[in-house]
Amino acid sequence: MLHLKGRVLVGPEDVRDELWVVGGRVTYDRPVAAREVTTVEGWVLPGLVDAHCHVGLDADGPVDDPTSEKQALTERDAGALLLRDAGSPSDTRWIDDREDLPRIIRAGRHIARTRRYIRNYAHEIEPADLVAYVAQEARRGDGWVKLVGDWIDRSTGDLEACWPRGAVAAAIAEAHRLGARVTAHCFAEDTLAPLVEAGIDCIEHATGLTEETIPLFAERGVAIVPTLVNIATFPQLASGGEAKFPRWADHMRRLHERRYDTVRAAYDAGVPVFAGTDAGGSLAHGLVAQEVAELRKAGLPAVAALSATTWGARDWLGRPGLTEGASADLVVYEADPRQDVRVLAAPRRVVLR
Repeated sequence: MLHLKGRVLVGPEDVRDELWVVGGRVTYDRPVAAREVTTVEGWVLPGLVDAHCHVGLDADGPVDDPTSEKQALTERDAGALLLRDAGSPSDTRWIDDREDLPRIIRAGRHIARTRRYIRNYAHEIEPADLVAYVAQEARRGDGWVKLVGDWIDRSTGDLEACWPRGAVAAAIAEAHRLGARVTAHCFAEDTLAPLVEAGIDCIEHATGLTEETIPLFAERGVAIVPTLVNIATFPQLASGGEAKFPRWADHMRRLHERRYDTVRAAYDAGVPVFAGTDAGGSLAHGLVAQEVAELRKAGLPAVAALSATTWGARDWLGRPGLTEGASADLVVYEADPRQDVRVLAAPRRVVLR
């Protein structure tokens, strides 16, 4: 039996003095005395959420199971106990049978336009096949499908939308019919309105948000996962591709320069914002604390930035937090993370199941 005492942050304002873990479940009812009770003191949060990462993927494509295991363990040790896998070519279902690894909500494999994404990552198809592939990945995933909404178009040398309006609207409708939500990788400005008008549920990165599109997102309740630790790499990416795609490089730098203003404007307008790192491609795993700190730099209040990886994120994904009878997936810290989110970088104790 495990006894947690101190400050249990069931919600931003729902703070309790203690909880117990009995049989891997949370309870607030003092159990019958047991022979062995381990007591841990501190500030207790639900297990953190990385709402955009990629287990089973690295910079070159799919990885083997031992590498996937290492990625998942790195997330766990950082306190990220619920992962929304935003696209992976690897079959990671075996992780569900491991009680020592985080829970994963999968979006299947990325769906991209032919030669319009990173090699070895996605199903690369043409618009006529989009509905069929979305249906396939909706059945393979855990309630999500991931599209690549825009990428470099070699004919223009800049970011361009990948899908015609009609094709993407039909694909999103099919995903919804099958009970799945749809999200899309989007950097550019012009990609966003057609996707939102087609009924998309979420946008990853969303660096192209403007004064014109932010109200549309807020009105439709379309969430964003800014992945600011990934957006920080834009200047490096721009320098690497400038010789071949100067227009694209300049565009990427401009998106990077206004990244914090973009996220703060979206939050202020009421757009739901969640914490995701984009780990698993070229980025290391275990960066969720850094992403929350980036949301604070963007101007989100501390409690809002914290909710983006805890209470709010779990509610959005339909997973419980520290509720009676829930799985005991929680993290203990030395100090109050509502006062300083940098506390998240140093968990005192991680409890999984």
